[in-house]
Amino acid sequence: MNPDLSTITARSSGPAVLNALTEHLEPPFAVVDLGALKSNAGAMVVSAAGKPIRLASKSVRCRELTRAVLAMPGYRGVLALTLAEALWLAEDVDDVVVGYPTADREMLTHLADNSVLAQRVTLMVDSTDQLDFIETVVGTTGAKLRVCIDLDASLRLLGGKVHLGPRRSPIHEPEAAAELARAIVARDRFHLVGLMAYEGHIAGVGDDAGTLLNKVQIRAMQGVSARELRERRAKAVAAVQSVAPLEFVNGGGTGSIAATASEDAITEVAAGSGLYCPTLFDGYRHLTLDPAAFYVTSVVRRPSADFATVLGGGWVASGAAGTDRLPTPAWPEGLKLTGLEGAGEAQTPLHGPGAGHLKPGDRVWFRHAKAGELCERVNELHLIAPIDGTPEIVGTVPTYRGEGRAFL
Repeated sequence: MNPDLSTITARSSGPAVLNALTEHLEPPFAVVDLGALKSNAGAMVVSAAGKPIRLASKSVRCRELTRAVLAMPGYRGVLALTLAEALWLAEDVDDVVVGYPTADREMLTHLADNSVLAQRVTLMVDSTDQLDFIETVVGTTGAKLRVCIDLDASLRLLGGKVHLGPRRSPIHEPEAAAELARAIVARDRFHLVGLMAYEGHIAGVGDDAGTLLNKVQIRAMQGVSARELRERRAKAVAAVQSVAPLEFVNGGGTGSIAATASEDAITEVAAGSGLYCPTLFDGYRHLTLDPAAFYVTSVVRRPSADFATVLGGGWVASGAAGTDRLPTPAWPEGLKLTGLEGAGEAQTPLHGPGAGHLKPGDRVWFRHAKAGELCERVNELHLIAPIDGTPEIVGTVPTYRGEGRAFL
């Protein structure tokens, strides 16, 4: 099925209603509340203030939902995780940017041999070494391959001794971006079309989570970095455009849509995680989103009167190991993970006020910490939406995994 989000009016159903609708399903399974997803998608468009949102597909990992969101006003194009994923999505999406450099020889050859895909897919580069590698794979002549320069968005202090932000591109200064641009246009194999700078330390780090001291420190760092990046990004865009015209300048992420979109140099923002609203996005002051994606597992035993144990449940998110990467029990209310076992591969003990009422066979609803990674655990997503005001299961769609695809 291809969900039509334009027909949905209600905002969200909530896990208690979702639980009643899915009693016939056998855990573990995953559910997406389309009312909440559409509400989140609309809120993100409002934050973008007229600039198009390029959908970060790794945060969705379901082609049917990707198509549904791209059909909404305000969304244009895809930011893919890998070249293999980009080529697959480009079968029916005409504008796909690969968010990271690639060393996939087979897919590079496939891209170079297909004129339609070569017009639809843009590669990411941040060094001449990558250009050299691509040319060794596909040759120095032939149809031009579209490329985008990845500008590092991190905050560097004390001459680079302090690095705040993801360690991405070596291209940090405007002069370095212009130098790479000149190297690109000097080669017949490439066509420079874009520049991207992803401020992960702003867009991907909540400013309203943890202790008061943590909040103050995060807000101060993000404020300083946002001001520095606004000025440096504008200079980098101007420097690159003095070498070649650009079709797009991409920046942002769900956590910084409004601030990034306000920059004159930006032509589009990238976002995707906010559609599902995983727990990492609960800690932002300026985001009002509804949880839209859940997974469900069953209670299988009661080790004591104060504990209930579910089967599996340890769907831990990527990133630096910590409690913020663990899933969160969402329903019934009053459940907590234990400090000793956390969320386990085979079992997850739960305690708290809600645990005493659970018995074998009952379901527990969890929220994942990061958006699209949930889909690596299930073959399908059960979609629930209000029909004439009453929530119903309106379809089941495959995840990437359900379509036999595992990209990264």
